[in-house]
Amino acid sequence: MKVFQRCTVLLLFAGMLWLPCEAKNIAVVVSKSNNTGSITSADLAKMLESTSRKWPDGSNVTVVLPGGATSQDAELVVARVFKLNQAQARKFLADHKSVFVTGSSDEDVLNKVGSLPGSVGLVDVYSINNAVRVLKVDGKLPLEQGYLLR
Repeated sequence: MKVFQRCTVLLLFAGMLWLPCEAKNIAVVVSKSNNTGSITSADLAKMLESTSRKWPDGSNVTVVLPGGATSQDAELVVARVFKLNQAQARKFLADHKSVFVTGSSDEDVLNKVGSLPGSVGLVDVYSINNAVRVLKVDGKLPLEQGYLLR
C-alpha cells in the first residue's frame, strides 16, 4: 500500500512540473461593418499571398498581423495556412512583408481592424473584443475541432 501511495504522489508531483507547450489559437477577425461571415482557407491564403485583394463586395483587403512579418504568430499562421515549416514560413513573410500592415500587439491589431475598412486581422482568440467580428474559416470557428488555425 505504501508503494502505491508513494508512486501516486510521485506521479502527481511529476505532473505538476510537466508543462505542455501551449498551442495558440488564432482567430481571423474583421470590422463589425464587414458583412462577411466566413471565408475558405484558400481565400485566406490568397489574401496572405496578396493574389486576392478584394472582398466579395469589392472593397480592398488589408491584412493586419500582430508583431509584423517577423512575429512568431505570423509565422504560425503562414505555416498552418500553407503547410510550411518554420523556415519556409519565415521566408514567405520576408518575401511578402510589404503586403502587411502590422500591429504592435493583438490589441493594436484589433484597433486597426476596427478602423481600417476592408481589413482582416489575425489575433490570439483570447484577445478578441466586441469591436470586431470573428470569421469562420472553412465553416469552423476558432475553438472548434478541425479549425485551420487551431
